[in-house]
Formats: sequence, C-alpha cells, structure tokens
Amino acid sequence: MKTILLAGGLGTRLAEETASIPKPMVEIGGRPILWHIMNIYACQGFSEFVVALGYKGEVVKDYFLQFNTRNADLTIKLATGNRTIHEASHPDWTLHLVDTGLSTQTGGRLKRLARWLDDGEAFMMTYGDGVSNVDLKSLLQFHRAHGRLATVTAVRPPARFGGLHLDGDRVTAFTEKPQTGEGWINGGFFVLEKKVLDFIQGDGTYWELDPMERIAREGQLMAFRHEGFWQPMDTLRDKKHLEDLWNSGKAPWRIWP
Repeated sequence: MKTILLAGGLGTRLAEETASIPKPMVEIGGRPILWHIMNIYACQGFSEFVVALGYKGEVVKDYFLQFNTRNADLTIKLATGNRTIHEASHPDWTLHLVDTGLSTQTGGRLKRLARWLDDGEAFMMTYGDGVSNVDLKSLLQFHRAHGRLATVTAVRPPARFGGLHLDGDRVTAFTEKPQTGEGWINGGFFVLEKKVLDFIQGDGTYWELDPMERIAREGQLMAFRHEGFWQPMDTLRDKKHLEDLWNSGKAPWRIWP
C-alpha cells in the first residue's frame, strides 16, 4: 500500500525556517520532520511513499539522494573521486519524489499523483508537518470495515497553554498543554480510495474544502477517533515544543525502535 505525503507547501507561518527549505524539511532533533513521519508509517509496515513536491522540492530530492552518504562512514579517494560507503543500517523504504507544481493546492497535488496510484487499491495520505502515535493498522482495519471512500483521523487539538483544575480559587491540578476535551479536528492520516480523486477539480482545489465537504455530504467520509498524541508543526512555538519532547527522550510519536 502506498502512502502519499503532501510536502509542497510554502510554510509561511514558519518563515524563519522555510526561507531556504520546504516546511517538511524543518528539523526536529537533527532530522527533517518528513523523516519522522516516514518512520511512523514504516515501523507499522507502510514503507512505500509518494512524496508530492512543490516549493523547493529539490531540497527534498537532494536530501534523499545523499541519504546513504549522510548517514554512514565514508572513504573517499580524492584523486579518482571513488568512494566507499561503509557498513550502515539504512531504512528499507521506497520513495517516489514527484513534482506537483509550485502553486498547486492540496487537492490538486493529490489529483496530480493519480498515475502513481493503483486502481482498486486504497492508499494512505497525510501532511508533511504533523506527527502522531496513531495506530495505522487499526486505522486501515476501520477503513476496510466500513467500506466508504474515505477515512480521516479525528484528533483532539492540542491546547496552547497549561490547564488549571480549580476548586473555588484553589488550584487542585495543573496539566501542561493538555489535549482539549472538546471537539474533533482533521488530523490528517487518511485512508482513501482512488475514486476520491473524482471529487477534485484541478490544481487550485483545496482537499479540505469542496472535495471533503462533498464526500461527507454523500455519506462517504468516516472518522477514526484517535485519543492519543498528535501535534502539527505550524509555528516556531510548535517546533520548539516538538524539539523539547524529542530531546527529553520521551517523544510520544517515536514508536519505532
């Protein structure tokens, strides 16, 4: 089963980081967040990725073209340019890095990838800027059981501030940045049938607007509720929060060995 990663946006709210690199290449713990997302999928058995590139897509291509040399010891003969990559453990992933246009919107990028998808087979899809400990096998099982065209992972939005539990004026408990107890939002981590591409008009279509709205109206969109960890990287504050979690050695999305 293929997994589409939308990695072509500008990331304007992270302009300090994305002036020279695309948002999915912003690093958490010395690795692009795209690498973290791929690990979430690969450790659960989904290791073939179709990466929808756009803004500064060459940065993503260069990173993976040089992946083995970046992550191994090398011997280089300068006179000849010959190089030896010494023994290293590299992930067994297959990547299709596909240019989907500089200004193409999320739905348009998805539609441009039609030829990379197999007829009659569902596929995974998510954004290139959010991490989670979602159980992908349970998500897929849920999708196959209901038989509709689309499944979205519904998550609780993370609170921006610490939560206070009060008894009168006395604080009985303090929770640092809890998930809110109300409401569900689109957390990405979709399972989709290829027929959803029929709901997308063209490059200017946002997947989250008309296509998802129409699919929902036709009763073809189901929600897989995820009560666990989920965090997007929309702002520098989010990036710092993810960095702190990673550096603590207790990053909830690190479900791989």
